[in-house]
Amino acid sequence: MSEKKTEKIVYIATRGCEHAELISLPFVLGVAALTMEIEAVVALQAEAVRAATKGCAETVFAPGLPPLKKLMDDFLELGGKLLVCTPCCDHRKIGKDMLIEKAEYMAASRLTQEILEANAVLTY
Repeated sequence: MSEKKTEKIVYIATRGCEHAELISLPFVLGVAALTMEIEAVVALQAEAVRAATKGCAETVFAPGLPPLKKLMDDFLELGGKLLVCTPCCDHRKIGKDMLIEKAEYMAASRLTQEILEANAVLTY
């Protein structure tokens, strides 16, 4: 008997909190995917890694969208995975202790594996 493959989508964000709409949209879509029972991963790279630092999401409000903090909390509570680029954090001197609780460090091989397992990948 074969197992049914779960659908999976990966959203990659590269813009930081100064781009409120672009950093919020992957979480809007991630929440939607999770409510549709689709596995969702948000990967933060480049300046987007700052969104996973403690206190940053509380300062981001995109017109017409819920606050980033609420979006991230909902995403994580629904079981979404939040991956944060280790080299990007190192370059910005962001240590693990500076990240929110459920953020996971990842490097290129981990993100590549997530992408290979996904049905779709979107980049913001």
